[in-house]
Amino acid sequence: MTEDEKTEPTEETGAATDTAADSTAAQAQTEAKADAEAPEIEAPETETPETETATEQKDGQDAEAAPSVEDRLAETNDQLLRALAELENTRRRADRDRAEALKYGAASFARDMLGVADNLQRALNAVAELDQDTLPDAAKSLLEGVAATERDLIASMGRHKVSPVSPMGEKFDANIHEAMFEAPGTGQPAGTIIEVIETGYMMDERLLRPAKVGIAKDE
Repeated sequence: MTEDEKTEPTEETGAATDTAADSTAAQAQTEAKADAEAPEIEAPETETPETETATEQKDGQDAEAAPSVEDRLAETNDQLLRALAELENTRRRADRDRAEALKYGAASFARDMLGVADNLQRALNAVAELDQDTLPDAAKSLLEGVAATERDLIASMGRHKVSPVSPMGEKFDANIHEAMFEAPGTGQPAGTIIEVIETGYMMDERLLRPAKVGIAKDE
């Protein structure tokens, strides 16, 4: 065998070796690239006993914080009952105010008419001591007209439940009487009304004006 024949197999062997090495390197690069591109797998979280206890406590607090359906119904029912009670109270107040308006709506007008009644009464008292027989017929007719006007006025006020308070001889009551003076030596018990200076008036159960009176005093 010649030297040329021995050399040829060696060269072929070297070329095969180089090819195998290149193939191995390429495969290694491919595997490294695949490992780099592969997504990282996260390790699952492991629940410790402390974590489980905290989770259970949080769930328990959430359950306590959230009201049940029965609690919500009870609260709604309570709010409804309160609203109905308030509505009923408002209706009753409105009825009471309306009744008082109907009963005492004319109180201001009646109070203004008291001055008219006082003037008529003063006019009649002024001529009460005169001898009616000596008066001319015109004067007598005038006095009769004044007296009739006073009677009609008192009757008209009476139809609206306005009544006079003339407490002569009664016991003094500070709620409906106004003491103007005290007089000793009257022979009456202390606190007895001995004179009515100005007639008082009531409207139903409400005082329009107290009666101005004089009362007896102890010796």
